[in-house]
Amino acid sequence: MKKIILASNSPRRKEILENLNIKFDIISPDADEDSVDKALPAHLYVENLASIKAFAAVKKTALEKIVIGADTVVTLDDKFLLKPKGEEDAFNMLKSLSGRSHSVYTGICVVNSHTAQSCIAYEKTDVYFRKLSDDEIISYIKTGECMDKAGAYGIQGLGSIFIEKINGDYFNVVGLPVCRLAKILKEEFCVDIL
Repeated sequence: MKKIILASNSPRRKEILENLNIKFDIISPDADEDSVDKALPAHLYVENLASIKAFAAVKKTALEKIVIGADTVVTLDDKFLLKPKGEEDAFNMLKSLSGRSHSVYTGICVVNSHTAQSCIAYEKTDVYFRKLSDDEIISYIKTGECMDKAGAYGIQGLGSIFIEKINGDYFNVVGLPVCRLAKILKEEFCVDIL
């Protein structure tokens, strides 16, 4: 198997790849995320961010590697819910998600560092929250789980108790659409996970 690089600081993306028994290294992408226009539609926004991260990591490697960049955003009423800036921001995000559905987009960019061949794609998953009380939101915020996650919740942790159902790829909500990634690796880069 070709050497894989994950261009991400996300512990969740790292864990997903580890669970697939993929051998990989991590390169911190040092990408300027503010350079991407937040007025773009969500799928283009995350694709652009994933691409910036992947190509930033490519610049840091000399040998031929397959580099994976990814970025995730939560959208509600066409507005981005990024990582909360503090507890008040987290509260407002979770309050706005309460009793409603929202969409999670993850962009992925896979690049061959030697040939510059690349493939960019995105995945969308709809997530349905049950109605939350203010006390539940406050208690959840106190756990600290929400502070480093887009939309201020983690589907793979305590945040799962807020979710009635999802329509789409669960791993997309965690931060890396596994099915889409495996298909790209196999069809575009001749890398088979199995």
